[in-house]
Amino acid sequence: MKYLKIAWLAAAILIVAAFLVPLQGQAQEGGVDHSQFPPLQGPFEKPQEVTAACLSCHTEAADQVMGTVHWTWEYENEIVGETVGKDNVINNYCIAVETNERRCTSCHIGYGWKDDSFDFEDSSNIDCLVCHDTTGTYKKFPPGAGMPVVGEAVQFGGKTWEPVDLANVAQNIGQSSRATCGACHFTGGGGDGVKHGDLDRTMLSPEYEVDVHMSPDGADMSCTACHVTQDHEISGGRYVMSWASDGLATCTTCHNEAPHEGESEALNQHVEVIACQTCHIPEYARGANTMLSWDWTEAGQPKPDGGYPWIVSEEINGQEEHVYDSRKGAFTWGMNVVPTYMWSNGVFDYTLLEDGVDAETGFIVNQVLGEQGDGKIWPFKEFTGIQPYDPVNEVVGIPHLMPYPGHPDPKDETAFWANWDMDLALQEGLAARGIEYSGSYEQIESVMYWPITHQVAPADQALGCTSCHDPEGRLDFAALGYSPDQVTVLTSFPPAAPEAEEAEEIAEEVEEAEPAESMDEAPEEETGAEPEAADSSASAGVSPIVTIGAIASLVAIVVFVIFQRRKQNA
Repeated sequence: MKYLKIAWLAAAILIVAAFLVPLQGQAQEGGVDHSQFPPLQGPFEKPQEVTAACLSCHTEAADQVMGTVHWTWEYENEIVGETVGKDNVINNYCIAVETNERRCTSCHIGYGWKDDSFDFEDSSNIDCLVCHDTTGTYKKFPPGAGMPVVGEAVQFGGKTWEPVDLANVAQNIGQSSRATCGACHFTGGGGDGVKHGDLDRTMLSPEYEVDVHMSPDGADMSCTACHVTQDHEISGGRYVMSWASDGLATCTTCHNEAPHEGESEALNQHVEVIACQTCHIPEYARGANTMLSWDWTEAGQPKPDGGYPWIVSEEINGQEEHVYDSRKGAFTWGMNVVPTYMWSNGVFDYTLLEDGVDAETGFIVNQVLGEQGDGKIWPFKEFTGIQPYDPVNEVVGIPHLMPYPGHPDPKDETAFWANWDMDLALQEGLAARGIEYSGSYEQIESVMYWPITHQVAPADQALGCTSCHDPEGRLDFAALGYSPDQVTVLTSFPPAAPEAEEAEEIAEEVEEAEPAESMDEAPEEETGAEPEAADSSASAGVSPIVTIGAIASLVAIVVFVIFQRRKQNA
C-alpha cells in the first residue's frame, strides 16, 4: 500500500506539472513585471543609478554587454586583417567619430562618451534602458554624450527636451523592439533614412507592400527574429555579413534551399548565384526617401541675409527634405530606387585613414568583396559623396564639427559648427588621429555600399524573368564579369542560341517561367512563427508539455491497473 501511495503522488505531481509548464511559458512570453522590484522604485537622480539596480540582479549582463560591438564600436575583421567599427572607420556621411563624440555617441549603448577619456571598463555607464524601454518616453539628448535629459527640461534643435522619468522607464522594461532598435538604426547619419536604403521610420509599422516580414499585416517580426541574440551579442552586421557563423537567421532559415519547388527548377538554380533579396526587393526606400548623396564641400554658406545655419528644404516625393544645411552641405534624395548589383561573398574591405587615398581613383569607403564562383549577386544602395581631402598627406579630411563640452571658449574656435572655418576644423580633426594637416584641402569623390536586406516585397511584386534577361534589363552582366557570348544569352528571353560553348550552361538554366513567389500572397498565410520559434520547434521534436502529459497519463494508467489487481486479489 505504501508503494501505491507513492505512485499516486508521482502521478499527481506530473499532472500538475503538465498544467504548470504552459502557464510558465505564458509568463516568460509576457515578460517579468519589473514594477514590483524594490531596486527599481527610485527615485533616480541619474541613469547610472538605474544601471546599478539592473546589474544587482542581472549579474552577468555587464561583462556580456561590454564584449559586444554595440559597446566597443570596434570589430576585428580577421578575414581582411583590419580593425573596423564606428570608432575606426571613416565614411562619407558624418565622416568620423573623433572630436565629435558627444554628438555621435547619442547612439552608443552607454553614458558619458564625450571624448577619448571614456572608460570602457566602467559597467556603471552601460545604458540598459535604450534597448529595453517599452514606454516610448526614453530619449537620449542629441549632444549629450549618450545621456538622457534629467532634472530640468532643455532646449535644443528648436524643441523642448523634457526630463525622462527614469523610475517609470525602469519599471516598464522588456524585450527590444523595432522602436528601440530603430531609435538609432532608422535615423543613423543624422536623419531619417540617411544611411540605410532599407531602414527608416516607416519600418516602425510598415505597410504590407513595404515589408511583408515586419508589417503588422504580415509576419509582424521584430528585429531580433532574424538578428538572433545570445548573451547580448546581436548577430549580423555591416562589416562581415557572416550569415552562417554568427547565428543570423537568413531567408533559408524559414524558406529552405529550394524555395521555388513545384514552380520552376530554373528559379531554384538561380538561388545558387543570386541572393534572394535581388529578386524580392525590387526597389529600396519604398516607404520614405533615402539620402543618395552628400556634398561636404558646399558646407559653410551663410543665410542670404547673414547668419547660420542656413537650411533649405524641398518637397521630394511628397516629403519635406533638407537639400542644403550650412553645417553639412548639399544632399540629394530618392524613393523607390533600383539597387546597384554586385557580386558579394559577405565581406567588406574598408579604407581606413592610415591606408591613404589616391585622388584619381577616389575614396571607396568599403570595397565589396566577391566574384563569380565566390559569392552571389546582391543588391546595394550606392551612396556617393564629395569630401574634403588633404592632397599632401593623401588622406580624407576629418572635420571637427561639434564644439567640445566645457571648452574655455564657448564658440570653440576649431569647431566647424561654431566658427565655420573648414581649415581649422580639419586641423583639429586630423590631429586627433595623429596626422598633421598640410594646411590646404581639395575635394574628392567617394562611394559607400550598403547591402539591401529589408523591405521584402509581396511575392507578386518580385522581379520577373525579363526584368534582368532583356537587353534593357537591370543587371549589367558585362560589368558582373560575364563574357560577350554569355551576355548575349543572358539578355535574351527566351534564351538565345549560344554562340560559344561557354554560354551553354547558362542557357540551360534560363527557362520560360512566371515571376518567382517565395511566399504566399495572403498575409494570413505569410505569417507564422518567427525564425526562433520555427527553429526551436524543429529541433525540440516533441513539446515538453506533450511529453510530461504523456508520462503523467502513463503513470496514472499503471497505478490504476495495480490498484484494480490489488482490489481483485483482496
